[in-house]
Amino acid sequence: MQLCATLTVLGLLVMGSRAQGVMPTIGLPPCDSPEAEAAALVAQDFLNAQHTHGYKYVLNQIDKIKIISRPLQGDTYHLELDLLETTCHVLDPTPVALCPVRQKINTAVEADCEFVLSNTTQGLSVVAFKCKTETEFEDECLGCPQLVTLNDTDGLQLVQSSLDYFNKNNTLNTKFALLEIGRMGSQIISGGPKYFAEYAIIGTNCTSQDDDTCTPQNHTVAIHGLCLADGSSSVDCKIFGPAQAVDPASNATVSRVQQLLHAHTFGPQHNPTIHDLKHHKLTALHDPSASGLLSAESLESVEVVVAPKEAPIVKREVAAPEVPAADLTVSDKAPLLSEPVLRVPICPGKKKHF
Repeated sequence: MQLCATLTVLGLLVMGSRAQGVMPTIGLPPCDSPEAEAAALVAQDFLNAQHTHGYKYVLNQIDKIKIISRPLQGDTYHLELDLLETTCHVLDPTPVALCPVRQKINTAVEADCEFVLSNTTQGLSVVAFKCKTETEFEDECLGCPQLVTLNDTDGLQLVQSSLDYFNKNNTLNTKFALLEIGRMGSQIISGGPKYFAEYAIIGTNCTSQDDDTCTPQNHTVAIHGLCLADGSSSVDCKIFGPAQAVDPASNATVSRVQQLLHAHTFGPQHNPTIHDLKHHKLTALHDPSASGLLSAESLESVEVVVAPKEAPIVKREVAAPEVPAADLTVSDKAPLLSEPVLRVPICPGKKKHF
């Protein structure tokens, strides 16, 4: 049984397609289909490769998928996805599929994203995306940890004191410098608030006993780590070697540490402390080729939906501009139905987490 319900587009089309009599078609595969899942994972991995601050994100739910097909051209995928922040920092080499999702009790971060992908003979690739992020937490949870801004004075004091402690007591004989604060928070306990912090560090050219001014190691040899600290003066740091990644623009091997350092060095808009933020936001808009495809509905005028066999159907209302009868062309592959119909909801897909 064909999974994809095919819609024939009628009405105003792009001039080139009109002149040649070429009719784009729109496919609506189920959101939990292998085709939709494969495209969503390509989008997820591309997003994480672009995200040089904070934490990796993992797919939670496919809200919508639409595939626009044109003869002699690659298909264009339009996806709406929900993603969740994991506890893996972007410099953590752990595959995102193995990264735990941050739970609401610890203030989760959800990303609502729209992606446009192109499917050619080279495979699926992301053309553009846009995202917005927001926090989620347990309702009426008295005493639960609460995020504080990434420039909170008490939180920064904890970061500095815990890093000083680690530098004096680590067995690597290396002095580390602060690379980035991932998140900071506080929890009300008896005796007052208790602060906690998560932050990234990078090795310097100093030993752990040096008091001189230190500079971060060259990215080709730099070691880096991720630290968890709380108000009891305890700190736990995981140290990694140089992390390698492939730069999609140049296909050259570059260091993720170097990418992060570059992102910190250029463009103050990337620094969350300037804006008093409590978490690292994703890129709001990524459309380097100015495709104009995000949220574009220009190709959808009058639609005819063909319901797959062996599936219950429900009515679907299709809003469309009025089009002169002379401009309408009906595909011989799909009968014109008096009332557009669609199988019982195939989207959104199932949530993988919460």
